[in-house]
Amino acid sequence: MKRRLLCRTLSPLFLVPLCWCAGCGPLPDGRRWGQDVTLAPGWDRIRRAAVNAVCETGTWVPVAGALAFTIGDFDENASDWAMEHTPLFGSRDAAADASDQLVDGLQLWALATALATSSGESPGSWTWAKIKGLAVEKAGIEIAALDLNKLSTRWLKTEIGRNRPDGSDSASFPSGHSADAFGAATLASRNLEYINMPEPLRDTLQAGTVMSATATAWARVEAGKHYPSDVLAGAALAHFVTVFIHDAFLGLPNDEEHLVVLPAEDGLEVQLKWKF
Repeated sequence: MKRRLLCRTLSPLFLVPLCWCAGCGPLPDGRRWGQDVTLAPGWDRIRRAAVNAVCETGTWVPVAGALAFTIGDFDENASDWAMEHTPLFGSRDAAADASDQLVDGLQLWALATALATSSGESPGSWTWAKIKGLAVEKAGIEIAALDLNKLSTRWLKTEIGRNRPDGSDSASFPSGHSADAFGAATLASRNLEYINMPEPLRDTLQAGTVMSATATAWARVEAGKHYPSDVLAGAALAHFVTVFIHDAFLGLPNDEEHLVVLPAEDGLEVQLKWKF
């Protein structure tokens, strides 16, 4: 435990020089990460952040998956199979340990990507943008948002009282580990959008980030601590909360175009929006 805590404390210090170099200079459109931070976003920005958080695939796809697992005995059967075969981690104890380590790694990765974002060419502008951005992202998101995830999951655990697959207690739904993992993964993926790099590399890093969070969630299933619907619900909750706070206080995405999927009366409606 002491060694793990020491690694979490010291690792970001070794990343600072590398991240300083990677984060020098503005983005191609001239903007800097952290320059749009506000503590008073206004109702319009809050509304847009909330709508954006709800409509993102990282929110509604896990919700749809969780609902699908509630059909029949699919949830229980998948959990029993994962606990019996432990195909990815080899044992339930190893899966439990891996879930802790993956969460730690994702939270460090979120911090590293924040330091590596493009925040200005001069030390003064870089430092000021970083201070503002990290104040929101580290304190406002990794503490407030993830704590909100924890408070939400604890409240739901108490109200729902679902027994864990291994029978250890009645705090199965939703998964707190999955909420922590996907909250950090969402944060890191957002940060990667503000780092100058080739698009194939960015896509690879973002995919690897999401895969690490997914592995965390699956580890909880193999460990017998959660059903698949539990981890999917935790992922959806974390993604919504983190995107909402990030976009409301740090700044909404400035993509020229983006794809939005919305529920419709007869299914789903796909919209392509762009600015001009």
